[in-house]
Amino acid sequence: MSTTPPTEPTTPATSPPPATDEVVPATPAEMAVAEVRAALGEALIEVIEFRGETTLVVRKEALLDTMRLLRDDPALQFDRLADVTAVDYLNLGREPRFAAVYHLMSRRSYARLRVRAQLPENDPVIDSVTPLYPAANWLEREVYDMFGIQFAGHPDPTRILMPDDWEGYPLRKDFPYGAEEIDFSFNHEVIDAERPQTLTEREERYRTNRPVNNY
Repeated sequence: MSTTPPTEPTTPATSPPPATDEVVPATPAEMAVAEVRAALGEALIEVIEFRGETTLVVRKEALLDTMRLLRDDPALQFDRLADVTAVDYLNLGREPRFAAVYHLMSRRSYARLRVRAQLPENDPVIDSVTPLYPAANWLEREVYDMFGIQFAGHPDPTRILMPDDWEGYPLRKDFPYGAEEIDFSFNHEVIDAERPQTLTEREERYRTNRPVNNY
């Protein structure tokens, strides 16, 4: 009598999951890029990745929409404005000359993000973000005071570091620079009497052969 050897149980063949081109954002910064690109389209000019930091370069007209989206989107919640500053690209062969820069942080994920908006030299004006981030009040005044960038809709668009009658913007690269003797109690009256009072007097006293203040 012959017997048939038992057969090994077989496992039904399974097909691999269908291929997909969809990329799921893995980090808050990647999610922010995806959300801004989907919502604002061409208003997002460029995304810069450098040393683990992400910068969104947007058109200045889209700044408020960008910042509102980054703050209010439940998946992003970039609800803290850490800083506002600016860049002067003079003599670097770049246009527009200026950029306003905003440093954001999410207090939920602790992620950080930078937003940059480009501004032309002949019209360095951009909307104030104080309605969205009240902390921008003094920060935007500092940028105005140092770079001459104006923030439309700011509640108090005045200088905050330099005297009200100061001429020029000290952090622009074409601002003349120099040095003054240190003012002590024993020489205060002499220095105060000789101190330049206008930008023209300052240029005449401290003029150098170097055209800008950091070259």
